[in-house]
Parts: sequence; C-alpha cells; structure tokens
Amino acid sequence: MSLQRTPLFETHAASGAKLVDFGGWEMPLHYGSQLNEHHAVRKDAGMFDVSHMCAVDVGGERPKSYLRRLIANNVDKLNAPGKALYSAMLNSSGGVIDDLIVYWRGGDNFRVVVNASTSVKDLAHMKRVADAYDVDLTPRRELAMIAVQGPNAREKVFSVRPDWRAAGESLGVFFAAEIGDVFLARTGYTGEDGFEITLPAEQAPRLWADLKAAGVAECGLGARDTLRLEAGMNLYGNEMDETVSPLDAGMGWTVDMKTEREFIGRTSLENNGQNKAFVGLKLLDKGVMRGHMKVVTAHGDGETTSGTFSPTLGFSVALARVPLEVKAGDTVQVIIRDKPVDALVTKPSFVRNGKALI
Repeated sequence: MSLQRTPLFETHAASGAKLVDFGGWEMPLHYGSQLNEHHAVRKDAGMFDVSHMCAVDVGGERPKSYLRRLIANNVDKLNAPGKALYSAMLNSSGGVIDDLIVYWRGGDNFRVVVNASTSVKDLAHMKRVADAYDVDLTPRRELAMIAVQGPNAREKVFSVRPDWRAAGESLGVFFAAEIGDVFLARTGYTGEDGFEITLPAEQAPRLWADLKAAGVAECGLGARDTLRLEAGMNLYGNEMDETVSPLDAGMGWTVDMKTEREFIGRTSLENNGQNKAFVGLKLLDKGVMRGHMKVVTAHGDGETTSGTFSPTLGFSVALARVPLEVKAGDTVQVIIRDKPVDALVTKPSFVRNGKALI
C-alpha cells in the first residue's frame, strides 16, 4: 500500500528532507540536523508540516449536544467564538480512542482536529455516535496545516502575512481566528508560543517558502518529538491508547465530571478511578531513557511511556506510569540495558517557553 503525501511533500523532497513512514504518511524526519531544528524552535522559530492531521467540521442541528456526549471534557467551557478545548474521545471502557482539540467557530459550528494515525477509526467512531444526533461531519482533507513555533514565531508569521496581524496579534492562547479561508490558531505541540495555521492546500507551499525566506527553520518529526516530550505533552500510542484511562495518562484535567453530562466512558472512569500515577523522570546518571523501560520503585514496578535525551536540558528525561504512591522527589531505578540507573521523580513537564522547569 502506497504512503499518503501532504500538499508539501515536493517541498520537503526539494529541501533534502529524510522522509519516513509515519502512520501511513510519507513525512520529513529531519532536514539534516534534528538537534539544530530543536534548538531553532526553543530559541527562534521553526515550522512543521502537520497536514496529515485531520480537521473535521461539525455542524447541523445539535452539534453541542453531540460533543457533550462524544468527548470527556465539557464543550460548555467554549464560551467565546474561536476558543479551543483539549480533550479526548473515550470508549465505553474509559480507554482513549484519541486526544484532540475542539474549536467553537460560533453558532452551531465547531471544528475538531484529530491525529493522523487514528483518523480512520476516529471518524468511524464519530459517525456512529452521530447517528443519535442531527449533526453533519465534514472531514476537510482539502486543507493543509503548518505549525510555526518558537519565541519569534508569531512575529515572523506577521512579517510574511501582514494582513493577519490585526486578528492574530491580540489572539489569546488556545484561541483561533478566521481570516478569509485561513484558520489561525494560537496552539501548538512544542511548549513554545506560535500558531497552527490551517489553509487551502494550494496556498501551503507559498506560505512555507515565505516563512523559510524569513528565517523560519524547516523542522521534522524528530524535533517535534523531543520538543513535545520536554514540554510533557502526550503522544497517542505512547502515553495513552484504547487500553489506558486518561486518569492514568496525566489527562485527568481534561475530564470534566463536575456536571451530570453522560459522556462515553464516564461510568467506567467513575467505577475504576485512577490506578497509576503519571510522572516525569530525570536520569541522574549517564544513559538515555526510552519508552517501555521498566521502572523499579519502593511501591512496585512501573514503565516509561516515552524517553529521550533532552537537547535543552542536557540530560535524559522520560514520562512514566508508576504506582500511585510514588511522588515527585522520590528516587527510582530505570532498567537500561539490564542495569538499574537512578532517576529523580518530577512533575511530568520539563521545559516550557524555553525555560527549564526542573
């Protein structure tokens, strides 16, 4: 089966990107130096092609009632047009089908952005739930998405698209503005400020070229992963999947059970509660933590979900699921190549806005 390609594929190939299979999409891993790309985002500005992600517009007669049922967070929190909400769709057992962002576009119009590797099953689930509601689901595969991230990201976007400044300069974090056929969202997956820009596919190569000319670094999936891990942001398939409760994946803050809203998976979450603590780990000796390494604690064993060498901090960090009794400040052992190595338990976030949190 051939891999899918985004509207920017030829651009990546022309830039000499190393292309890899990512969830069935042929995507850039890096453009020569993953490390340089990482530092560009932390110190200046970098851009990522995220057109493989799927935007789904939700409209019709009862979209809000539908979303109240579909996701674990409460769309009633969307009290201003353009506001965004991070949440997850759960199965009846309380496992995570996917994590996503919902935007309220005003009136009865919403946009849901789901992950690339899960988009087929996501849409099938969304359609099954929609059968009980008068809603319209419209996948927007004709659109492209470019994430521009870093302390200088917003200003560099305005430098190449000055007509976006009026709407974008006053845009709050986790809000979006619609500028003609462009959807400008102040969101991201790196722990830095910036925009995720959704626009017609035919406009994407020109925007990419203009940003590159303005000094925005081309960045691939490798830097995207180290950046998101430093920021303590979950990756579907690592930190959570359909067998993992959001309460055990550090996503309890995205689950709203304060109201009597009957979202899918709520009963299971109420019956089972939280069974694991989701923590950060700082390696105290040489080595690099990776995902699925055993974590030995005084209260039983756990497992890393993601791990890497942090380019920003200069040592290895990881996210892990461990017994509930484990707390920040504890010392545990991570088994690396059959050898126990000491690690400090921290909060599951290491770098935000260029600053070390540990």
